Amino acid sequence: MSRSLIERRLTDVAERLKQLRVDLGVADEQVLHFAEEAEDARLRSLVSETPLADREHRDAARHAAVSSRSREDLAVEIARLESVQDDLLDQLLELRASPSLPTDAASDDVAPIESLPTDGSC
Repeated sequence: MSRSLIERRLTDVAERLKQLRVDLGVADEQVLHFAEEAEDARLRSLVSETPLADREHRDAARHAAVSSRSREDLAVEIARLESVQDDLLDQLLELRASPSLPTDAASDDVAPIESLPTDGSC
């Protein structure tokens, strides 16, 4: 794979990761909200012992479960993309270390790994 293609894919992956991390933050808030709602509905159901309160509890618990699964899907996708990003970075390093490239051509336009941000932003 060519260097420019790897760099372009790295950029795409980094942008997608950035968006998914924002989405994960929103999902975390939603999971917390729906879990609290489900607990409140459970308590109301226990106190009132009515079919309506029981149905509201089941609905709230279902929403909490769906929200939790969506959040987990986001976390899995982030892990997958981080793995793809690692593979692409390895490929880029292999290109830099390739003996077929002249020494100064291998170092052009590539920032040293130490200069990359460590806070997750790219």
